[in-house]
Amino acid sequence: MGKRKKLAAEAMKAARKTQYFARLRNVPSSPRKMRYVVDLIRGMEVNRALGTLRFSSKAASADVEKVLRSAIANWEQKNERKADDGELFVTRVLVDCGPTLKRMRPAPQGRGYRIRKRSNHITLFVDTKKE
Repeated sequence: MGKRKKLAAEAMKAARKTQYFARLRNVPSSPRKMRYVVDLIRGMEVNRALGTLRFSSKAASADVEKVLRSAIANWEQKNERKADDGELFVTRVLVDCGPTLKRMRPAPQGRGYRIRKRSNHITLFVDTKKE
């Protein structure tokens, strides 16, 4: 690893220590479906976001709720106190493509149609409002 790359990696590592986030990897649903749910809570206060996810009819909302609860717990662990009402906000949410399982489905006349079973990775950041 070159010097410049190493310095950049160390700077990113130091920045991560001041950020509060949680990750969920290899979630077995397509990234497109997950982004519909994530767009509902982006920028919201965490208690309101939990309520929105709880009563959402989408199946992906259970996974996002799990990540959000984990991110809140990480914030409380690093700050050594409980979060007050209205203090924490969802600052950033990323949904990236995960590995795709490729399967074959029998089709007429001896052919096979390809089925792509997609997965995704969710990264959710929470933080207090900065003034």
